[in-house]
Amino acid sequence: IYVIFFYIRKDVMTVTPWLAPVVWEETFDTSLIDSFYKMQNITVATTVFALGKYVLITFLKDFLESAEKHYMQGYHVHYYIFTDQPEAVPMVTLGANHSLTTLKISSSNHLQEITLRRMEKLEKLIDTQMINEVDYIFSLDVDTKFYGHWGAETLGDIVAVIHPGYYSTPRDEFPYERRPESQAYIPQGMGDYYYGGAVIGGLVEEVHKLAKTCRMQLDMDKANSIEAAWQEESHLNKYFLHNKPTKILSPEYLWQDFKSKTHEIKISRFSQVIKIYTFEQGSQINHQLHINNSLIKHYIYVNYWQLTIM
Repeated sequence: IYVIFFYIRKDVMTVTPWLAPVVWEETFDTSLIDSFYKMQNITVATTVFALGKYVLITFLKDFLESAEKHYMQGYHVHYYIFTDQPEAVPMVTLGANHSLTTLKISSSNHLQEITLRRMEKLEKLIDTQMINEVDYIFSLDVDTKFYGHWGAETLGDIVAVIHPGYYSTPRDEFPYERRPESQAYIPQGMGDYYYGGAVIGGLVEEVHKLAKTCRMQLDMDKANSIEAAWQEESHLNKYFLHNKPTKILSPEYLWQDFKSKTHEIKISRFSQVIKIYTFEQGSQINHQLHINNSLIKHYIYVNYWQLTIM
């Protein structure tokens, strides 16, 4: 499928050393890909975690409305919204063959706990509902917005996205977890790319394996009173070190609203929006950076523009 559906662009890397395609604009033919996948009558599940009324009002509405314009048009899509305030989930008009289920979970203010529960809830949802109901799944961050086409070119056995801050950065400068005490540890000199944690996707059974492995690693770190540098994202990068993605999405599929497009980025399809942190969230971020001083440069580069204390 990949040989037929994907083309080479000379200005960017379009295939990995293990022969997985890297998806960029001008490397795929939408009509050709749709002609293959639409015959299979597939269903794509999409999970989103939205905790707190501010998140629901500020981010989820834009996420859903923009998704209905650009995301998996012409396919069966089932949104699963994990939230502590189901009554506050915004009403959004869904397109044909698109549906939404709200799943209530308890609230939390601690970043590590939210991260741990995301993998746990994803694992359990696949076990109890999705395994016989859907074909593919994407777990996406809520503080994001669609700006362009996101279709079946993104489907694969297990799919990762290259982090927009590190697609041209030398490997030794990736913000991997470098402490051997953590289950997310990646030694210097190892690693392929730095993957963003805002997008996880693939066949439902493959994402289940990923979620279960990361949940177990997060549990072990918690039992040992250690928190990986970038929580779930650190464990995700460790997983992909030993379980290579079969398809990689370029930073077009995870950009950042504050960044100008570079010459390689012909379109921003999906982007992280500017965030305003509460005092409590800012304190947790500050504590995280204090624990691991090597992360300060990374955090300032990627997030300084977002931090506003309310």
